[in-house]
Amino acid sequence: MRKKLSTYIWEYKWHYLFAIASLIISVSLDMLAPMLTMHIIDDVILGGNLAILPYLLGGILIVGIGRCVFQYTKEYTFDKVGSSIGADMRKNLFDHIQSLSSSFFDKTNTGELMARVKDDTDRIWNTLSYISMLIIEVIFHTCIVLFCMYRLHAPLAIIPTIAMLLSALIAVSMERHLGSVYEDISEENAVLNTVAEENLAGVRTVKAFAREKFEINKFLSHNQRYYELNMKQSKVFVRYYPYLQIITKLLPMTVLLLGGRLVIQGAITLGVLGAFLEYSNNIVWPMEMLGWLSNDFSAGIASNKKIVKIYEQKPVITEVESPVTLDHVEGRIEFSHVSFHKEDMHEILHDITFEAAPGSTIGIMGATGAGKTSVIQLLQRLYDATDGYIRLDGIDIRKLSLKQLRSSISIVMQDVFLFSDTINENVKLGKKEFIDEAIVRKASRDAQASSFIEKMPDEYETIIGERGVGLSGGQKQRISIARALAKHTPILIMDDSTSALDMETEHEIQKTLKALPDTTKLIIAHRISAVRHADEIIVLENGSIAERGTHDELLAQKGLYYTTYVSQYGEPADPGKSAVIGEGGAYYGN
Repeated sequence: MRKKLSTYIWEYKWHYLFAIASLIISVSLDMLAPMLTMHIIDDVILGGNLAILPYLLGGILIVGIGRCVFQYTKEYTFDKVGSSIGADMRKNLFDHIQSLSSSFFDKTNTGELMARVKDDTDRIWNTLSYISMLIIEVIFHTCIVLFCMYRLHAPLAIIPTIAMLLSALIAVSMERHLGSVYEDISEENAVLNTVAEENLAGVRTVKAFAREKFEINKFLSHNQRYYELNMKQSKVFVRYYPYLQIITKLLPMTVLLLGGRLVIQGAITLGVLGAFLEYSNNIVWPMEMLGWLSNDFSAGIASNKKIVKIYEQKPVITEVESPVTLDHVEGRIEFSHVSFHKEDMHEILHDITFEAAPGSTIGIMGATGAGKTSVIQLLQRLYDATDGYIRLDGIDIRKLSLKQLRSSISIVMQDVFLFSDTINENVKLGKKEFIDEAIVRKASRDAQASSFIEKMPDEYETIIGERGVGLSGGQKQRISIARALAKHTPILIMDDSTSALDMETEHEIQKTLKALPDTTKLIIAHRISAVRHADEIIVLENGSIAERGTHDELLAQKGLYYTTYVSQYGEPADPGKSAVIGEGGAYYGN
């Protein structure tokens, strides 16, 4: 749920009030200094009253010390509050992104999300701390300076008032021009992040295809665009800022000339003129700050708009208000006339019906794009079926909590993802708080991973690189299998998870799977050897079930499964007999 900026500010209202109080005291003390100067000129220098000089000098010292103390408390409190709000905003935005459904990530780049979580949140953080502090200080400082000036001499105070109004008009005009520029800068920053992230993640692919020059040019084109937008921002700033500079330079000089004439005429004292000049110099810096503050404030508004767009995205996959909680998940899976299609896409699955009893094994085969992985995604509720229903232990999965549903499933994904952490932590990922060292080692042995892990210098405490850099494809798959086995859930899914393994290692893992009689197993594969022992094998074609049956039954049908078998192992000697695939994938008739 999105929290408005005003809500964040309200949560820290007492901190803000303390910071603003410190600011008011600091500025008020600063405004006393010209009055003390006026008395020194009129009463001490011109009046000859030396007796009050020590008190006036003491007053200037107290003002200086007081300003130091309250300036420190003001800036520290604003910085602390801004940092706290920035951390809260980043956490809440990250939580919201995590809650969004897979369909959102299908159409949103990682680089864009990184820009929103980091760069845009930092700009808002800056706006709510340093920039907001200066805006409040400029407003209060200007008001109190004008009050002091009007109190000293109202006609002369009209000049700085006009100067302030002109500066405000220039700042507003500049902010309007900067608003759209900052939105473009924020958008291009996201694109630049995406290009950089993709290239760094896929640097080995880039090198393998000798595409360095092309990718560098691609990055440079976006970098040039980012540069041009920043230059456009600078041109707007440079166009308006000289007007502010002219006003700030002319103001003290104008006050000195007109004020000096008033002193000659006897309308004001020399001390009043001295105080007025100090106030004029004091009001110069707020006018100079207006342009810069408008600049950064516009950046904060543009960043907030980008973040609001993320919050406007709502999760498609949601839980019912009162989800059903199963006391014990047995692992019975039922697909009944399930069809599925994504937005603006053709139908991916059509009328899928099958049942997996607890402890049984279902093999799923089919050509690339047949819909095999979509079956698994629907079971996990990464997407919802558009027709039909899916049940777990007789309960429609849409009535279960997402936590119970997904925590009941261990999955070894086709695209293995390992975190930049120790092997031990990667294996414990599913249930870190329940998995101990003994479970990690057993799962690694069962996944045929212990043989290479224990040869590493730090064994299970070896830190693997980002996405498993430094490990072979087979090693990453075995660690991923160990992670799924360590979780020990009622349902185990293997999504083409032995494709990078040799036949002997795959055979040993098949033995491990057979030793899990209470675990329902769904095995997606292209290899016949991975599914031949399944209780039922389903062959998908164009999103529909084309064939189903046991290994021997499907061979006898001489359909798609048989064709796949022949392409992998050759023509069986006697198709009518039971075909056996031995170690190494060799065929033996019996």
